Formats: sequence, C-alpha cells, structure tokens
Amino acid sequence: MVTPIYAALLALLYIFLSLRVIRLRIAFKVGIGDGEQKQLTRAIRVQGNFGEYVPFALLLLWMYETMNGAPLLVHILGVLLCLGRVLHAYGVSQRRETLAFRQTGMVMTFLVMLICSACILIKYFL
Repeated sequence: MVTPIYAALLALLYIFLSLRVIRLRIAFKVGIGDGEQKQLTRAIRVQGNFGEYVPFALLLLWMYETMNGAPLLVHILGVLLCLGRVLHAYGVSQRRETLAFRQTGMVMTFLVMLICSACILIKYFL
C-alpha cells in the first residue's frame, strides 16, 4: 500500500496548518470567527480548503490503488497532491498573494482527483 504514506504526510501538513490557526487565534485573542484579522482569515481558509479537498482526493487515490492501480502512478499522484497542497497553502498564506501559487496548487489537486476518477472508471468499466 502506497497511499498511507501520502495520507501521513498530508496529515502532518494539516496539523501544521491547524497549529498556525490556533497560534493566530491566541495572538489576536479570537475564539470564534476571524476577528476581522486578515492574517487569521487567510490561515482559516488555508486550513478549511485543505479539509475540503484532501480527504476526497486521498479517498480517490486509495480506491484507485486498491483496484490494482499502477504503483508508479499512485506515487506520482501522491506527490502531485502533496506539492499542490503545499503550493496552495503558501500562496494563500501570503499577505500579498501571488495567485500563481494558489492556482497551481488547486490545479494540481484537481488533476489528482480527475486522473484518479478517470482511472477508477476506466478500470471498472473495462
């Protein structure tokens, strides 16, 4: 099994992103919401976006792998997902955001989901 490696790496990234939100909440003394602190707003959205996309992408990757998917492709997609999430987190976290990082990260995430979906459907129906 290969997918657990990428799930573990992404879990570590999620913990990092969560701790960053907690640290900013403490620094700005904000318990709920963002307290209209732009830096906290960005951190919350990075963490939220991660939580919205990564579980589904990992599930698709795991499903493809369990259908005897090509191990090399599973590794490529796992690396692509990890890099995409790091780029997205970096891009959105910047005060003067460079959209290229954010967009590239999302494109990489969507590519993983698209390729996994296509591979699953092809394997299932062929």
